[in-house]
Amino acid sequence: MSFIGALLGYGSGFATGLGCGYLAALRSRSTRRADPAPPLEPPAAHEAQEHDTQEAALGAVAQATQQALLRPMSGELGDVGFAARYLPAAANVLVGGDLFNVTLTPYGLRVLVGDVRGHDLEAARLAAITIGCFRDHAATTPDLVALTGILNAGLAAELDAEGFVTAVLAEFAPGEVRLVNCGHPAPLRVGDLLEPLAPDEPGLPLGLDPTPRRQRFRLAANERLLLYTDGLIEALDAQGTPFPLDARVRAALTRPALDDALEELHALLMSHTAGPLRDDLALLLCQPDVRTVLPSFPALRGPGERTGEHA
Repeated sequence: MSFIGALLGYGSGFATGLGCGYLAALRSRSTRRADPAPPLEPPAAHEAQEHDTQEAALGAVAQATQQALLRPMSGELGDVGFAARYLPAAANVLVGGDLFNVTLTPYGLRVLVGDVRGHDLEAARLAAITIGCFRDHAATTPDLVALTGILNAGLAAELDAEGFVTAVLAEFAPGEVRLVNCGHPAPLRVGDLLEPLAPDEPGLPLGLDPTPRRQRFRLAANERLLLYTDGLIEALDAQGTPFPLDARVRAALTRPALDDALEELHALLMSHTAGPLRDDLALLLCQPDVRTVLPSFPALRGPGERTGEHA
């Protein structure tokens, strides 16, 4: 899989147009190739030339899109600092299904990290739809659970019987982060320990009609949140051992600069696999603004809402 979220979610409008046009063109070509009634005679010379020209143009668009996607991203929105990286698998050549988006809303900074099932251009199309739906509704839907329902409904009409999108939505507020997890790897709270912020029960992915529940977790100014796709925890060494989320990872993720933290995490991952990644990986590291003094206490909870913290 590849990574389309940084492109669609954070600028580079020209490349976005190119990328979406590229996916639409390839999808159209795939549809034509699937036509059960092919011509009886081979295409004429001018048709072959036109095909070669289209192939060259699509290849150029793919290269430009990929270069835009692979740029590191960092910044600060709504008093939350963030840095993102996309680490491609060696065999990757086209855009695919890993995704993320960062959007400032009246309800705080909201982020989306997800992973479309599959490794093809259809996965890339669904990633673009997911991000577009998130961007369209994140700033106008007060409730994070309701926003998750909108995403699920938007994808339901686009997915086949076996399709789905794992995703986690996060909303940052003073002293806490609110999460809705739909079958995605649990984000890591980075502080004195590495703590997975997992739901009590695994949720269904988007597209499979999940019953989302919002959780609230403490997140102080000296703590960070790492959101990622499964390429991190499924990266294997030569003996088939998954990448461990251990003290070395915590040390990397607590480097003073967020960008440096992700670079060191990348170095640890490459040392573990001792070779190219087998799957693409999206990483998003967030931290409340260190200039703001935030209280360190378990978040208050509303009626019927769990905090995600254990006594």
